[in-house]
Amino acid sequence: MESWRRHPLVFWAMGLPGIFWLIVFFLVPLGFVWLMSFGEKRGIVDIAITGTLENYLRAFDPVYLGILFKTVRISLIVTLLCIVIGYPVAYVIAFSPPKVRTWLLLAIMLPFWINMLIRTYALIAVFRTRGYVNFTLEWLYGLLRLDALFGPFQPLPMLYNEFAVIFGIVYVFLPFAVLPMYAAIERLDRSLLEAAADLGASRFHTFLTITLPLTRSGIASAVLLVFIPALGSFLIPELLGGPNAYMIGNVIAAQFKKANDWPFGAALSFLLMYATFAILAVRPLLVRRAAKGEGAR
Repeated sequence: MESWRRHPLVFWAMGLPGIFWLIVFFLVPLGFVWLMSFGEKRGIVDIAITGTLENYLRAFDPVYLGILFKTVRISLIVTLLCIVIGYPVAYVIAFSPPKVRTWLLLAIMLPFWINMLIRTYALIAVFRTRGYVNFTLEWLYGLLRLDALFGPFQPLPMLYNEFAVIFGIVYVFLPFAVLPMYAAIERLDRSLLEAAADLGASRFHTFLTITLPLTRSGIASAVLLVFIPALGSFLIPELLGGPNAYMIGNVIAAQFKKANDWPFGAALSFLLMYATFAILAVRPLLVRRAAKGEGAR
């Protein structure tokens, strides 16, 4: 840090390009969208910035509140599933031999090499009426001669509903949960686990009293990395969900693309952003509490 203070020109020479990029291509467009949220739609393409709060008040209509609550519910379910599924995976990776650990980490990061749109379309082939899942179930149904007892096989409705949306979001964001939890478990002081074993604690008791509390920071990071993107998801619900599985991201996209009501879409976007900022403000409190717990031990 002192070296940067001794050579401020070097610091500014390295930092200015990135700062310029963020200001011009992120903050300035974001500012225009924020101003647009206080505007009124006049005609097809004309928008007048009048300072009105009508767009924000309209967002509290029961219809949009219902979609928002559904979005929060789906996002919470997705986050819980990612933590429950991802923590054992991260635990196994952290305690694997170094050579095996490298391959397991590669398997976790492999989905990042494939475009999310392609992965989502692949789920359509898996879940559709004549997809791989229903085809396999139909084959097992016939193999076990269940048609004689229950009649012909009826394909499961696995697409264009909330199940498909939840599964798709978990499928896409699970690596974002595994990696921070793995980092937290990998940094764990193994001598504490050995001491607990020497004192006669069972593995389950050691996990509940030592491993889990000391890796809360990784769990908190995983919650944020999954919950916040899940709130704004619109591509996965658009492709895998039906009309009853639309999330707030789909409503925002529809305001910009179909309804051509940019002020209302901007207001919805910033309400979602304000909620995101509120969630981000909670993380330092959780990390600080976890740090106090570690210090007490």
